[in-house]
Amino acid sequence: MPNPKARLQEQVAEVCRFRHFSLRTHKAHWHWIRRFILHHGKRHPREMGGPEVTAFLSHLATAEHVATGTQNQSLLETFNVERSPSSEIARP
Repeated sequence: MPNPKARLQEQVAEVCRFRHFSLRTHKAHWHWIRRFILHHGKRHPREMGGPEVTAFLSHLATAEHVATGTQNQSLLETFNVERSPSSEIARP
């Protein structure tokens, strides 16, 4: 469990180290988390849930033409969907 007093980026790094992810995987996760946060006006991911994830996935699919596989990688792995039941996340 990451230190809740640490900055979000440090928490992500700690979780990636715990799971033995490579530096490249860690950077990919942080990239998608950062994009998600910026897309929603710099709100903390803790304040968001299924509707925000759905909105971001829709944005990736429609505005940026991101492939479904990339969408899955970007959010389903990065945001640890067990934190937010997958039934809350509507696929575009």
